[in-house]
Amino acid sequence: MIKLFVASDHAGLVLKSKILSFITDPIWSAQVETFDLGPQTSERVDYPSFADLVCKKIPAISIVPNESAAPIPLTTYGLLICGSGQGMAMRANKFSHIRAALCWNLETAELARKHNNANVICLGARVSDHELCFEILKCFLETPFEGGRHSLRTAQISGPFPT
Repeated sequence: MIKLFVASDHAGLVLKSKILSFITDPIWSAQVETFDLGPQTSERVDYPSFADLVCKKIPAISIVPNESAAPIPLTTYGLLICGSGQGMAMRANKFSHIRAALCWNLETAELARKHNNANVICLGARVSDHELCFEILKCFLETPFEGGRHSLRTAQISGPFPT
């Protein structure tokens, strides 16, 4: 079962509610357990606080150190939603164990998982079609990490900062 930790800011509240309703469909709820970390009202909030709540729930990614090792499937993901998705992505990526991807179509969602082993998806409620966001999330959650040549690259993302 996939665990999905979800949060938004005030701009993403409507999309978050729609997505949570979509995921409670019996087909999805058998595969995905969701955790709504807020907010619950449309009162203005600061998105970094909500990004932090989600990122602290995501376990550290097991890095596959070489091309021949099989990738370890993820079972816990985050979903962050704000007006553009960009602020949430920027904040989430401050955490060394997070690979947050701003996704606006199916291709970006698929590549974020296949090539970057992203564990958090960020969506923009003001800039993305809400119906398409359901498909983007579905693609993100269903796409496995390819591993191989991408394993070495993703290990470098989490490595020390260059000097």
